[in-house]
Amino acid sequence: MVFLHGAGGSIQTWKYQIDPFRQHFNILLVDLRDHGQSKDVLPSFEKYRFQLISEDIFRVLHTAGVQKAHFVTLSFGSVLMQDFATRYPDFVQSVVFSGAIFKGNLFIRSFVHLARFFNLWLPYEKMYSIFSYLLMPRKRNQLARRIYQRQAAKLTPPEYMKWVGLYKEFFRLLHLFYRSQLAFNSLVIMGGDDFVFLNAAKSFCKRQPASQLITLPGAGHVCNIDASEDFNKHAIAFLLAEQPEDKDERPDNRPVPVNAE
Repeated sequence: MVFLHGAGGSIQTWKYQIDPFRQHFNILLVDLRDHGQSKDVLPSFEKYRFQLISEDIFRVLHTAGVQKAHFVTLSFGSVLMQDFATRYPDFVQSVVFSGAIFKGNLFIRSFVHLARFFNLWLPYEKMYSIFSYLLMPRKRNQLARRIYQRQAAKLTPPEYMKWVGLYKEFFRLLHLFYRSQLAFNSLVIMGGDDFVFLNAAKSFCKRQPASQLITLPGAGHVCNIDASEDFNKHAIAFLLAEQPEDKDERPDNRPVPVNAE
């Protein structure tokens, strides 16, 4: 079971999933390049592309001896998953997309272009703070917002700008994946208060026979934190149903944090 956090996050994003999930699965927690403990990853690059991040994920899986896996993703991690599944389809058994991004709607396009403009004179920490309040404005989103802001603050300005540079491929990737037919089963879990991405998730699931949607009332964009118990219940039930009938004995229940280096 491979967990992919979003931009500005870390494996701490999954703190409410680790214990429940490891009762059923071997879990692999990946800190993406520049995030969490994956600092100073070599070789370094002046600019990032989605291909590079997918190759990072592939190398982690290869190093851990994983040949096929279930994935759980959050927010921008869902976009990374879309690229990874396109490049390495044989590695993907099933996917839980949470707080998923499937379409570049007007709000997202406007924010991306405004972010590029404000990056010229606002510190990136301020940009992340603004973004987190736009995505998670309610009081009940406070815990998720605080975790997100604390982890995002660990990115350096050069690291932040490299990730911002992915916008050049971002909308093309979303467009291609949205119109493709899924080759694996997926569960999309969204917060009922996720006003930015929920409608696109509904539209995506209507187009995809292999995908189902669950909406968690009262949860925002980071629904795995806002409604962790309900999220865990639905995600684990889906993933257990996706296990092959000839599966081996139950895993050893130990989380395996691995840095993407």
